[in-house]
Formats: sequence, structure tokens, C-alpha cells
Amino acid sequence: MAQVPQRFFDALAVRTWCGLSLSALGRAREEIDAINVYPVADGDTGTNLYLTVESAVAAVEAVFAAHAVGAGKPGPGLGSSEGPSLAETVGAMAHGALIGARGNSGTILAQLLRGLAQVLAADAENAHSDGEGAHTDGPGLRAALRHAAESARQAVAHPVEGTVLTVAAAAADAADGAEGDCADVARAAYDGARAALAATPDQLPALERAGVVDAGGHGLVTVLAALVETFTGRAPEPVTVPHARVAHDPADPVGECPVDGGFPDDPSVDDGGDGDGSGGPAFEVIYLLEAGDAAVARLRQRLDALGDSLVVVGGDGLWNVHVHVDDAGAAVEAGVEAGRPYRIRITHFGHGDAHTTHSERPPRERTQRAVVAVVPGEGLAGLYTEAGATTVLARPGEPPASGELVQAVRRAHAREVVLLPNDAELRHTAAAAAEQVRTEGVRVALIPTRSAVQGIAALAVHESGRRFDEDVVAMTSAAGATRYAEVAVAERQAWTTAGICQAGDVLGLIDGDVAVIGADVAEVAATVLDRMLAAGGELVTLVLGEEAPESVAGRLQARVRQAYLAVDTVVYRGGRQGALLLVGVE
Repeated sequence: MAQVPQRFFDALAVRTWCGLSLSALGRAREEIDAINVYPVADGDTGTNLYLTVESAVAAVEAVFAAHAVGAGKPGPGLGSSEGPSLAETVGAMAHGALIGARGNSGTILAQLLRGLAQVLAADAENAHSDGEGAHTDGPGLRAALRHAAESARQAVAHPVEGTVLTVAAAAADAADGAEGDCADVARAAYDGARAALAATPDQLPALERAGVVDAGGHGLVTVLAALVETFTGRAPEPVTVPHARVAHDPADPVGECPVDGGFPDDPSVDDGGDGDGSGGPAFEVIYLLEAGDAAVARLRQRLDALGDSLVVVGGDGLWNVHVHVDDAGAAVEAGVEAGRPYRIRITHFGHGDAHTTHSERPPRERTQRAVVAVVPGEGLAGLYTEAGATTVLARPGEPPASGELVQAVRRAHAREVVLLPNDAELRHTAAAAAEQVRTEGVRVALIPTRSAVQGIAALAVHESGRRFDEDVVAMTSAAGATRYAEVAVAERQAWTTAGICQAGDVLGLIDGDVAVIGADVAEVAATVLDRMLAAGGELVTLVLGEEAPESVAGRLQARVRQAYLAVDTVVYRGGRQGALLLVGVE
């Protein structure tokens, strides 16, 4: 079906482009993974690009959802009555890509999107100040593509030609010569990138030996094809590439690593090795970093001396750092000295990738069954882990992508897996992860838990010794019998199902809908609890966030003891979990 074309680069065009890019990368992911041979055949470039764009899409959709709620649609979100601006939307796209970037190619793509966003936002704001609509046209898109290519090249410590950087530069060069609207510029950029991609084997001997084009460049061409479809309504002919003569071991699926974060992919930099996948650093280190520009400049120098494949992208105080080193601790320590690193992911190549051969990794026997759960805070992560679950931490504003869930399932290393998303918004993400790991021979059951307290109830009845179907039914029944609620603070004025809330109001949500608006956390929590227990219950579960008042748990426990004699209460510390309080009633 043809896509309805967009005339200008506005907020809706950004949303359309992101969605089309994700779909296109989903279709091309396996092909891009298969041709990833430089400098090592680790086969995850397509997956890393997909996960990066998936995070960008989630951020853009969140902006649109917030404004939809602000326009009067029911729900707990907080937004305005107008749709998002171009500046808001491209800012969300760039931020989502930055925090979700995976591997070198994903990190570079995040910087390309950031560079693009900077020009588009500025151009739209200038147009708006002149009394015109908040959008940009062909000349603005040309300038954005040029800035994107230049900023991505500056982010790479040692650029190499024949990589995604070359393809991005060619796209910008071709766009510079295009006249007309966004459709004309997008088509020119795509054609230039496609021609440059075809020439990459002539620039990199490793690609020529394998008989393939650059994997990261192929991914960028796929994203630019989605840009063409955004403005013309029709996708150009897909890129066809030969299969790599350097094949991956099908018995060794990419991603079975002991730590979160995946493996390095097409780095677009000289890794100091000879391209045969041996002799390089022992670790890949990736983290987000809150730091100033001057500190990051010093960090670049230090990390460049420690290792290779260095890419640092971002700005405005938030950065994504990627490097290959022998001393992972020193790389993290350098981040600590520069600012506040978090979401740290370390992959040891000796566990079977990049700089070692597959034969060096001893096979590990799979367990029969495992539970994989998404949890909103460190406290609950510890609780779930003690109960035997493999956890994926979902920090406030940073929901995990499907690839992170796939990696968690692989870490669990089981024949059968029960997946608990613990968030209604993550159901589709979890379903995509389950579908992917099923292709690897793992039996997966997705229980649609919408809160961590429902996951606790499911985990409490889990018995790995009984039949898989029976275990899933029991866990599903326990989760379904648990009503859930949360107490949070409104960030801005918005319409809700309980009326209009103001910034700073305390909101009580029951089963996902705002039911109470008040000023005192304990009073709102007590009202929520009373409403939930009015329908009966035997056990109340309270999970306190780190910002919840210390007295709340005691007051709620006393209330249950006085008014509901047959009801028990259990309290957990959830840590930094977004909500002040999570409540479950079984």
C-alpha cells in the first residue's frame, strides 16, 4: 500500500519517517546482519540499527501521546492541547536514538539523527518566528543532511572510508546538488548514498574479500529510502546485496553474552587489527554519560589512548560513549572522572565474539525453564533476582527495547522462558522479543503483566518442576487476580479521567486510569487503597519508590490492620522507579 506523502518536513513527517525506517530495518535486519564482516564478522549491525531506531520511535510516539492526552483524550498522560512542534518531535527522535543506540553503527546513526535534528529544529523555529508554519522545506533538508554527515564524522575518533560515514557524506553531497522540495532532496540523497554504498568494497579490502558492501552503510541507505517514501508516498526499489562469503556459525546465535548491550558491529573506524577478527581489545564498553563539553573532550583523549573503535556522540550534557579496550574498569573510571556514567554495558569478547573464534567458547548446558522480567527499579530487581528471575531494568523515561529483552532471554539460557513485561506499554515490545527468540528454538510464553506487582504475584506461584503449560496458567491466573495501582506526581497540567490536574498534584491511578487527584501522598494512597479493597482482597503489596515519604508505608499498614482485619500487607523498597508508590491487591 502506498504511503500518503508529506509535503514538508514537519512533526508528522518525522513521525512517519521514523515509523517507516523501523519497518524497513525490520525487514532488512537479517540481511544487514549477514553482510557485517568488517572488521569482524559479529553479525549484529542490522539488529543494532533496528534497536536504535526503535528507541527513537518510542520517544516520538511518547511526545504525540502526551499531546493527544492534553487535547482531551482520557488517560494519565500530561500534555498540551496542541500537537507537538517540529522542534519537539525531532528533539525526541534524537534523544531516543541517543539513549537507545547500540553498537558503533547505531551510535553513529544516533549522531546523524542528532545533527539532522539540530538544523531542522532551528530552521522551523526561524520560520515560526517569521510568521510561517513550523516546518522546513528542501533547502532546510539539504542543510540538515550536510550537518548530520559532518557531526557524525566528528564523533568518530579515527574515520575510515568505505563505511557508513562515507555513505552519509555522499548523501549530503548529492542533496547539495538537488533543487526543489523535500521529495527531490530526499531522492537525490538516497541515490547518492546508494551509489556510494555500491563503491564501498573498492575502499575496504575486507569488504572486497567477502564480496559485500558495508553493513552500516546499507542500514543508512535503508533509512534514507524510508525518507523518500515519507515525501513521495512510495518506497524506492530495495537495495540488493550479495551474501557474504564469510559466513556466521548458525549454531552460535549472536547475542549470547553474559552482560547486557550486545556485541560491536560495523565500527566505521580502524580498530588497529588486521580485519580478521583477532588480536583486538578484550572488552566493548558502552555507557550513557552526563557531563560537560570540556570534560568530554578530555575523556575522548583518555579513551583514545586506552583502546580503539572510539565513538562519542551527543551533547547538551548527555553523551553516548562506545569504545573497545583491554581494561574495562579504566574506561568506566574515565567516565566517572568526566561526569556521571550510567546504563553501563560491558561485553567480554572472550565469551565468543569479535576477537575470538567460536571454538574457544565451551558449550553451556541450558536450564529447563527461566523467568525473564522487566522491573522499574533496582530494589525490585534485587527482589526478582532473589526469586530466580533474570531481570531487565527499566529506568524512568528509558523503557527497554525488544533487543534488550531478547538478550535477557539468551542470558537466561533456558529451553522454556516465561516473559513478564510488567508494563502495559511494553506488551508489543515483549511480543516482538518473544517472536524473535522462538525462531532460535526457545519456547516462550508471554504473560501480559501490566505492573511489577502483578509480576510479583506471578513469580510467587512459579514452579519450574511442573509442566510448562500448567506453570504458565498458574502464573497468568495469579497476575490476573491482582489489581494494581500507583501513586505519582503530575509533571504539568492535563486532562485526566478524574478531572484536570495541575503540575505537582498527586495522582492515584488504579488499573492504569487516574482515579484520585490530591495534594498529600499518604491521603491519596489511602483513598486508592480503600477503593481497591472495597472489592475484597487478601494481600496488599506496597512497593515504595525512593522519593516516597518514609511514613507512607506505616500509615497504610496501620489503616489495613484497623479497617481490613483479614488482609495481610507486605512492603518492598523499589528504589528509583518513577512512581512514588506501587500497590497490588490480591
